[in-house]
Amino acid sequence: MNISTTQRGRAAAAVSLAAVLALTATACGDDGSSSSGDEGSGKGKIVFWDNNGGVRTDIWKEIIADFEKKYPEIDVQYVGVAAPEAQSKYDNAIQGGGLPDVGGVGAAMLAGIAAQNALEPLEDRAAKSSLDGKLNKSMVESVKAAGGSDEHMYNVPISANNGVLYYRTDLFKKANLAEPTTWDTFYAAADKLTAAKKNEFGYTIRGGAGSIAQAMDAMYGQSGITSFWDPSGEKTTLNDPKNVQALEKYVGLFKKVTPSADLNNDFIKMVAQWDSGTIGMLNHNLGSYQDHVKALSTDKFRGIPQPTGPGGKRVQVSNPVDGLGLFKSSKNKEAAWKFIEFAASHEANSKFNETAGLIPANTEAAQDAWMSKAEPTKLAAQALTDGSTSIVQLPYYLPDWNTISKADNEPEFQKVLLGKTTAKAFLDKMADELNKAQAEWKDQNKS
Repeated sequence: MNISTTQRGRAAAAVSLAAVLALTATACGDDGSSSSGDEGSGKGKIVFWDNNGGVRTDIWKEIIADFEKKYPEIDVQYVGVAAPEAQSKYDNAIQGGGLPDVGGVGAAMLAGIAAQNALEPLEDRAAKSSLDGKLNKSMVESVKAAGGSDEHMYNVPISANNGVLYYRTDLFKKANLAEPTTWDTFYAAADKLTAAKKNEFGYTIRGGAGSIAQAMDAMYGQSGITSFWDPSGEKTTLNDPKNVQALEKYVGLFKKVTPSADLNNDFIKMVAQWDSGTIGMLNHNLGSYQDHVKALSTDKFRGIPQPTGPGGKRVQVSNPVDGLGLFKSSKNKEAAWKFIEFAASHEANSKFNETAGLIPANTEAAQDAWMSKAEPTKLAAQALTDGSTSIVQLPYYLPDWNTISKADNEPEFQKVLLGKTTAKAFLDKMADELNKAQAEWKDQNKS
């Protein structure tokens, strides 16, 4: 989870261009962030947007109830925003007004929002609060880099996620299969566990929303490439021949050892399908752990770090750190900050992450007993800190990253699954878009 100085430089370049675009938009109308807001009385109503509404609604409402018990003079209005809609909802509110006081802002969207001058820097508030020295340093560095600044922290980290390979221990035992700790054993197990006529499959692949990040995890994990950019910082490694070969092998799983319905599966459908069926393996993240526990109980599955590749090396793409941002337009920043400070405190942060199955940002919460009992979370935390895993840092700092890696190219990935285009053509297209964007940002930064 370490962020390099070079990456921070690129982040700054990205923010420079985005800021120019934001200023242009402001000249055409109210961008929703022009107000500097007000500290307010520290009492009254604040509005909180949950950027993973539905999935995290219950736990956030529980934390809000705890907060309002401690601060009865503050009323928190909860607004759940579905994760796929969060980016556009924030962008629309920045342009047209109506931003919340506090909102969940993941690293993947942080640069674009911060560049539009919508978020309050929080490093000074954190340093003067009970959170001083209590936030995971790597997560703090991660959100600073994602926001495009060595100095400013535009959100307070709440949790970190990580890619996980979930597998059905009962099915593996029945088939006398070894644990899928390497990519070779993964592919062998996927094949052996498949009996399509019996509706039994070795794996479920993500073909709908969010498919590209999962595919990149499989690509870099197999190729062993550890950087998203080549040494020049100008060309992405996305379409390196080793990655092309890895993607070809990965998409070859579709309909051979996976259900055909996987073509349109987002994570909700994919997780539900795995929990209710006889599918051997699932790649997702820590966020679905509790769903599996409820559906299967812990004696029927395990969640382990991603398989190792060449030479026993594990390579994963980064999972964004999630956190809470304070919006500049807030008229009650004092009360909004109290909520953020409370949510990141030991007890609340522990409660949130235990329920969500994620890695706590509060260092005291990370020492709580539940971490040892939630095996996938424990193993993921170890993998990120014990030196066994190399992380390919995805360029979340690029304001257009979400557009390029999701909306623009997810339909293209479905064409690869269907055999309507090749893995090489798909990766070349996406790489070309990223390389051009990188060149433009470098030019803008020089200016």
